[in-house]
Amino acid sequence: KQEAARNKMQREELRGILSQVELGQMDVEDAVAKLAAFPTALDLGHSTIDTAREARCGCPEVVYGAGKTPQELLEISRSVLEHHERLLVTRATDDGLALLKAELEGAVFHERSRAVTVGSPEETELKGLVAIVSAGTSDGAVAEEAAVTAQFMGARVTQIRDAGVAGLHRLLAHGETLQRAHALVVVAGMEGALPSVVGGLVSSPVIAVPTSVGYGASFGGIAALLGMLNSCAAGVTVVNIDNGFGAGYTAALINDCAETPQEGDSE
Repeated sequence: KQEAARNKMQREELRGILSQVELGQMDVEDAVAKLAAFPTALDLGHSTIDTAREARCGCPEVVYGAGKTPQELLEISRSVLEHHERLLVTRATDDGLALLKAELEGAVFHERSRAVTVGSPEETELKGLVAIVSAGTSDGAVAEEAAVTAQFMGARVTQIRDAGVAGLHRLLAHGETLQRAHALVVVAGMEGALPSVVGGLVSSPVIAVPTSVGYGASFGGIAALLGMLNSCAAGVTVVNIDNGFGAGYTAALINDCAETPQEGDSE
């Protein structure tokens, strides 16, 4: 009964929005904004899919693969693709990857980060520039997750690998690229110093990602996290340990804002 009542309320609200447009009491853009916020969900029993996420936020719901059975992961992925033309799965298990490989047509598998994409933008559709800078080869999985995410969201991505503070010449060799990027994701474990260095070289936002890479006193990435939170460089923000997805997503949003003229801007 509660579900029926909720559906009735939603239909009435939808009817009201369309009626206001018909009567000229609401312009089309306001109606689009209201419809984008309209509650839409698909109940799979084990999961509830937010089918309006792309209209509301600009990106379909991203599927976190860890902790889901392979069958749940497949059902969720198929449901997302029924409502959207693209899909991003992060942190899939071995069994989950195997099933998606067998069942999802057109899927691309990013083995190091354990991500799966369907329908990512073509190279000609990408815009701006997001730089993914990683301190060491051991940070590669987290850096790749950030890169896959940002590109999935439409950003042109370049990666600068193995450029940690133990050899600053490796980073400085990419000075021009660092300056051109609209946003930078800087991935580092150990003491987590690299984002502070990059933050002192560029005028764009730096998103720092601490990784769980390091010896015993790194405490699984807590040392890098605290170091980044205490950065003396302005313009550095920090995401959680190993959260390449969150950093790549945010960098793509910043890149999109930089590339999209705002209302009132001169062309």
